[in-house]
Amino acid sequence: MTPRSALNRSLLALTGLVLLGGGLLVLFAGLDLYRRHDLVPPAGWPLTTPADVLLGAADRARWSSQGWWWWPAVIAALVLTALFALWWLLAQLSRRRPGSLPVGGTPPQEGVELRDRALSDAIANEAGALPGVEHAAVHITGRPAHHRTHVRLTLTPEGAPGAALGALCEGPLSTARRSTGLPDPPTEVRVQVTRHRPHRVE
Repeated sequence: MTPRSALNRSLLALTGLVLLGGGLLVLFAGLDLYRRHDLVPPAGWPLTTPADVLLGAADRARWSSQGWWWWPAVIAALVLTALFALWWLLAQLSRRRPGSLPVGGTPPQEGVELRDRALSDAIANEAGALPGVEHAAVHITGRPAHHRTHVRLTLTPEGAPGAALGALCEGPLSTARRSTGLPDPPTEVRVQVTRHRPHRVE
């Protein structure tokens, strides 16, 4: 898992927990579930009956009397939250594939470029022909100058993970580096063994 995906999952999990908690709080109060099921909410628990409001008149008066800075502070916090949410959304919508990779390094020499899908297919085809490998899938993500290679190898039941990784580095990945002239990109390899049916003995 990349740091970006870990951050995204953490933010999604945190947002989901906050929304779930707020939704359950409103649901319990709106349906009056505390009274119907004889539940006793904790002291100071907000929204315990359908008539409750999140911010009562006394609370509004108390916060309004704090001074002139209160409402600007609230507005600034909301604006910062909205900007952060917008930045995060735009980051998710940005292209995760480099599209074209420069051949011969960065900047590209004489405008020669290679499609990332063509390079990933070439690596996958060569990796799929390695001994002990039944299937290989390759995806290239990131920006052209800072791309990342993701390889998923499916080994045969007789395949050895160590030997397959060594052959992958010395074969397809080394060939791709020599052919394109690109430096070694960060590479993530996931290895799994194919399932096979048990042999039937008669």
